[in-house]
Amino acid sequence: MSATGAALPRRPGPAGGPAVVSQLLLALVCGGYATGAAFGWGSAELSKTMGDFGLSGAAGVAAASCFWYARTHGTRFRPAWLLFAASSAMAGIGNAVWGWYEVVLERHVPSPSAADFCFLLFAPPAIIGLLVLARRPVTRAGWVCLGLDSWLIGGSLLTLSWSLALAHTAHFAGETVAQAALSLAYPLLDIVLVSMVLALHFRRTSANRSAVNTAIAALALTVLCDALFTSPLLKAHYRSGQILDAGWFAGYMLMAYAPWVAREDSDEAAARPGRPLPAAGRPIAGSLAALTPYLAAAVCTLGILYNVLDGHHVDRVVLFTGCTVVLALVIRQGIMLLDNISLTQELAQKENHFRSLVQGSSDVIMIAAPTGILRYVSPAATGVYGRDAEELIGSELASLIHPEDLGRVVHEVRRFLAAPPAEEPTTRIECRFRSGNGEWLNVESTVNRHHGGLIFNSRDVTERVRLQAQLQHTAEHDPLTDLPNRALFTRRVQQALAGRRVTDAGTAVLFIDLDGFKAVNDTVGHQAGDELLVQAARRLQDSVRAGDSTARFGGDEFAALIIGDGTRDPAAREYRILEVADRLRLTLSQPYLVEGGTEVRVAASIGVAFAEPGITPGELMRNADLAMYRAKQAGKGRVELYAPQMQAEVVRRAELATRLRTALHDGEFALLHQPVVDLETGRIAAVSAQARWRSPQGILFTPDEFLRVGELDGGDASARTAELGRWTLEKAVEQAAQRRRAGHAVPVYVRLSAARLLDKALPPKNVEELVLRYGLPSGSLVLELSGGDPRVPLDELEGRLVSLRRFGVRVALDGFGSGYAAMSALRRLPVDILRIDRGLVDGVVESARLHKITAGLLRIAGDLGLQSVADGVDEPEQARALRAMGCTHGQGAAFAGALDEHRLRHALGRGPYTLPDVTRPGDARRGEPADGGNQLLLGGALPVRSGAVGSAGALAHAPLRSNNETPVPPT
Repeated sequence: MSATGAALPRRPGPAGGPAVVSQLLLALVCGGYATGAAFGWGSAELSKTMGDFGLSGAAGVAAASCFWYARTHGTRFRPAWLLFAASSAMAGIGNAVWGWYEVVLERHVPSPSAADFCFLLFAPPAIIGLLVLARRPVTRAGWVCLGLDSWLIGGSLLTLSWSLALAHTAHFAGETVAQAALSLAYPLLDIVLVSMVLALHFRRTSANRSAVNTAIAALALTVLCDALFTSPLLKAHYRSGQILDAGWFAGYMLMAYAPWVAREDSDEAAARPGRPLPAAGRPIAGSLAALTPYLAAAVCTLGILYNVLDGHHVDRVVLFTGCTVVLALVIRQGIMLLDNISLTQELAQKENHFRSLVQGSSDVIMIAAPTGILRYVSPAATGVYGRDAEELIGSELASLIHPEDLGRVVHEVRRFLAAPPAEEPTTRIECRFRSGNGEWLNVESTVNRHHGGLIFNSRDVTERVRLQAQLQHTAEHDPLTDLPNRALFTRRVQQALAGRRVTDAGTAVLFIDLDGFKAVNDTVGHQAGDELLVQAARRLQDSVRAGDSTARFGGDEFAALIIGDGTRDPAAREYRILEVADRLRLTLSQPYLVEGGTEVRVAASIGVAFAEPGITPGELMRNADLAMYRAKQAGKGRVELYAPQMQAEVVRRAELATRLRTALHDGEFALLHQPVVDLETGRIAAVSAQARWRSPQGILFTPDEFLRVGELDGGDASARTAELGRWTLEKAVEQAAQRRRAGHAVPVYVRLSAARLLDKALPPKNVEELVLRYGLPSGSLVLELSGGDPRVPLDELEGRLVSLRRFGVRVALDGFGSGYAAMSALRRLPVDILRIDRGLVDGVVESARLHKITAGLLRIAGDLGLQSVADGVDEPEQARALRAMGCTHGQGAAFAGALDEHRLRHALGRGPYTLPDVTRPGDARRGEPADGGNQLLLGGALPVRSGAVGSAGALAHAPLRSNNETPVPPT
């Protein structure tokens, strides 16, 4: 684990090309001036010019540079650079005035002069600028100590300077008061400036350190030259242009260069990526800052000792200054002592506070050295890891982390240490940690930097990880069978298609549906159904290979993913998958023992789809689903392989269903009517309402066609069928009322399923309200019950029909003679009319058996006093045979197809249809047609005889049964 604390390699900083060039240029300029000053510039006139106006120009450059920097850079040190600009401007003006006297006027500079006042104004702005650059104290004690430190330095320098030179300067004979004041003002201001430089050098702010250091160096060099100038030894022999001017010139040029120093301090460099971290501290600077007041007091003491040991009289100024320095030192020491006591107490309180937090925390806090050795472990390790903290201290962190997680942890630690601390102060690591009993705990740690090492704040998250894993398993598995659910199965299919065998067509998906499962729930109970599903899931899982996958999608739907074995022969792949599917079908179709030892059986319909190249998981699963539904439609309990035409058929039906949905809302449906003819008189006794949909291509679709689309179109087909049924009923009643007002009072038959009649979505009195709204008399509306759904409760249906009959609505029973439901309905329900099924009518002439069955059913109808209607009478022979058997009415192409309203009214007004001759027993003219031998004509435009149209009492029946209705061309 030594890698976790490995020191980062320091990258070489940028070469700093522009900075080096500017520094070289500065050195050349200063060196050239110093060379010229050393050799006298070649002439006295040039020496004076360079000594006066050269220094004025350099100071002017410094003023302009500082001012321009302050104008263009909005930093918090802007006031300091403005003050340095003012200070340099005063120096430049003073040197310009000096040159005016020496070079232009060619005479000695008077004392005092305007140049002296400018030079005196050089120090105050510089002193204030240094205060701006300083790091300000945060407490009142700090401000007091700063003032005391400044006086200690200034007083010490004043004592030393007074002892060496200033005392002699103050006693010059023959000088005026102004001259003596100027002679003392220069060194005193310089002493103040030097004191501020020394006091603030160790208190300067860390921001833009290079620029601040350069400015301090420039002021220090200027003050040094001022001190040399004021000394009696050099002042008497000073001439403009000498080597001393080179020091002033260098100081001004350094001040000009100071604000533009581009070198970054350590704090700014640490914030950039790739730069080494700043040093932990500055021990040398800190020591000098602490020793500065004492060094100043030592200098003051040495100055006094020098006077005493040299036999000189101790000046009162020196004595007074020394006493104040000692007093300031004592006061400062007392303040620092009190401050240290306060800091010590505060530190002890904070240490106790943090020790209580660390030791009382439920998280384990560990400090690791750069080598990965644990240096500190909090007492919480006993409760979290089951190991004493003393036992862990000194051990390697790598030995405690799970080997499978160690590489990831080391990589994350290295990445964290390489990241800039300002951008990423902490990171989070999760790994397994060895506990005291040898188990692996899931531990989450927050990692911080600590003096080159790391601090780990760790907590046990084992229960959370287990809960997350359990939630993940629950989200991806079926709660009843524990098989993968649809989401996980889809992801595995996607992985199989994207794997190394992406082009292997041997991979297949099987969709499985248990036929008859609903009957198990209804008969044995849902608990038994759940047990059956669990057993089926176990059988399914046991029947596939280890690399294959199974899933439950919900209800009785299962799926299996069979991975291909690399076989290249398509026939062999298909044979293998179909063999697997058939084995699953047989396995799932075996008997199941459920609750109470009951044996139940279900079958399995399986759809198979192969993973062709380029197919998506959604397409593959959709293909398997289509194949499974085709297997159920083909008889259930079988295996069906997906073929492309299945999808084409689904698309066609979906398009038709979409157009049907649009037609319902756009009013594209039309209502046609087919006449129901009295087989005795040929009159139209009733009309049967039949809905038609006219497609955009002009094709009329029959009810069987668009209802078949509805059955294959999923959940909203029932809603659309209900909407169509409501429209048909209302439209039929409305048109019947209109025909009645026009003089054609014939009943109208509306086909309605028993389930729709009892539908809770319909208003309770919907039929009655329609009859009242349009004013139909009793017997004008006949509801024809279609379908023999065993789920329809006969008790409710019987009550509803009795209520309708009391209201004047008559009831017809459709499809009589097919199935067992019709007999049950005939026995229980209040029926007025029986409709003979088309299957009997089609073979009534050719088949003697069907002839006898039909005759028997008609006798039953006659015995019960019911009217009968034969559906699908398409041939004259069928009409003749049915009439001979006693059938009262017929409907079919032998008379007319479905007619629009105009043709229907025309047919109602033309009179009875011509009927074929029927030979009756005992007839005097046996074998001759009763109507004189007229032939029956088919179609809508039939020759008719004169006579009245049948009344409503003749028949009240018009069933809507049109499996083979005559197509009606668009009108």
